[in-house]
Amino acid sequence: MKEAKVLKEFEKSGALLRGHFILSSGLHSPLFLQKALVFMNPKRTSKLCKALAAKVREEIDKPIDAIVSPAVGGIIPGYETARHLGVPAMYVERENGEFAVRRGFELKKGMNVLMVEDIVTTGLSSRECIAAIRKTGARVVAAACLIDRSGGKAKVGVKLVSLAQIDVPAYPADKLPPELAKLPATKPGSRGLK
Repeated sequence: MKEAKVLKEFEKSGALLRGHFILSSGLHSPLFLQKALVFMNPKRTSKLCKALAAKVREEIDKPIDAIVSPAVGGIIPGYETARHLGVPAMYVERENGEFAVRRGFELKKGMNVLMVEDIVTTGLSSRECIAAIRKTGARVVAAACLIDRSGGKAKVGVKLVSLAQIDVPAYPADKLPPELAKLPATKPGSRGLK
């Protein structure tokens, strides 16, 4: 699937939003990808994750025993990508402020794991998820996401396979460009951007 087609799927679902957004990282951006609007459509989600699974097969030459994703945003694309790869899907969630494998999920020493995210911006949650996987003794063979909005700049500690890569600027609050500073800031989760 070509990058333009991936972005078109986000546009068709109303998930590609323009304005002034405060991201979960605290950075400000003129573009927000409301992936929940994509994931609410099973057919669209399946199509995107099937394409991601195909790209992973092309780019990763190691067997994959399981997929692990960070909760909550990575659960749906992780599960759906795992379905297309024919492997189990698991997720990590925060426990005492750190990602941990819970809910009876078990990763064994030496297992080859693919970490799957929804959207990568800074790579922080990916790195935290990878650290939690490694604590179990499992090997992270690569990471994958639907969209890498860092334009390839995010470093997650392993190869990152993305279905689409876009370079969307993100700014600290004290370094906003004038055109962004004059727009009212919206935090996703407010005013219908849950």
